Amino acid sequence: MRATPVDAPVPARLRALLDARTDAARRFFGAEAERLASLCHRMAERFARGGRLLAVGGSPAAQSDVRHVAVEFVHPVIVGKRALPALAVGPPAGEVVLLAGADDIVIGFGCGRGGAGEVARALREARAAGCLTVAFAAGTGAEWEFEPPAEDPFVRQELVETLYHVLWELVHVFFEHRGLLEGRVAGPRHDVGASSFLYPFLAERERDLDGVLADVRASILMKSDEICELRAQTLTDNAAELEAAAQILRGAFERGRMLLALGNGGSATDAMDLVADLRHPPGGGPRRAALDLSADPAIITAISNDIGTEAIFLRQVIAYGRAGDVLVALSTSGNSANVIAALEHARRGGLATIAFVGYDGGRVLEERLADQVIVTRSQHIPRIQEAQATAYHSLCELVRGTSGP
Repeated sequence: MRATPVDAPVPARLRALLDARTDAARRFFGAEAERLASLCHRMAERFARGGRLLAVGGSPAAQSDVRHVAVEFVHPVIVGKRALPALAVGPPAGEVVLLAGADDIVIGFGCGRGGAGEVARALREARAAGCLTVAFAAGTGAEWEFEPPAEDPFVRQELVETLYHVLWELVHVFFEHRGLLEGRVAGPRHDVGASSFLYPFLAERERDLDGVLADVRASILMKSDEICELRAQTLTDNAAELEAAAQILRGAFERGRMLLALGNGGSATDAMDLVADLRHPPGGGPRRAALDLSADPAIITAISNDIGTEAIFLRQVIAYGRAGDVLVALSTSGNSANVIAALEHARRGGLATIAFVGYDGGRVLEERLADQVIVTRSQHIPRIQEAQATAYHSLCELVRGTSGP
């Protein structure tokens, strides 16, 4: 099945989902760009003093964001960017106070509004210990609170994902302007190099904090526009693929079958999120059988050590997959060897296959290695992952059948 042509009509249910996200993103980042620029500067100061980022979350979906933000900072996908220390903490959230130092940054996901819940308590304790604290709900007691302007939990989570990607991307700007960190950056200044496309405004303004903050604010708004356009491309071009994937998945669940999800790095956290959304659907609804093949480090490290990384998902599909199950693969490149091996075996074993891929679709699209292939056409990994989150959240909505006619 081919992707929907760009000028083809988009089903009303997908159009409504897209419009809600576009409106919320423009309002959110339009209102918060200035504060986010300042937060990037504050975070850079903490990192320059040797601080770390600790991410903590409560719900299963929040834990996927905790893992995602940690891997983005520790293992930057942009060549030449420095690795920044980040830890995924919890549950329980009470472990934060055992690990956090005064120069650290603590980000809380899944905080209860009005300051309720274990994560909000952890943020208050961390702030009292001198940490810079960030939360995505009002009334938590965090120093920096960002309230996404949406009630839909999927939309809120997608806005938050873009926000922490923006923080990761733009905190590096202040390392390129060492004078703005008051001499607190150890070692040589990193050249912008291959990542220069992220920062079209960079110039040598070592002491012009206001100018750099203004440029960072403009970049945030640019990135918000970029993800809105990429979400539109993803849902519009792939409308038929998503509708077909929803039918496949709905039928599998009705027959008592299971979804298996996989991915590498940030895509592993997306697999984790998809499984959490199906096992614990936000807003209620039937709970579905879903298994995250990226979740068990003992299995993954055993297979990697004894066989090789190309087999880490293949061996699990052999062990757990049954004819009639559905394998969902997430890959920004569409070329990951371990993803391809799993898809190939799944097809031979009678599993239905769905793939979310970026760039030009890679081998997964070129060789039609999945029954349904949803392509996000970008070369910018953070934006690909954000648009893929919209796509698999939309898939969940289509399966649930609550998003309109």
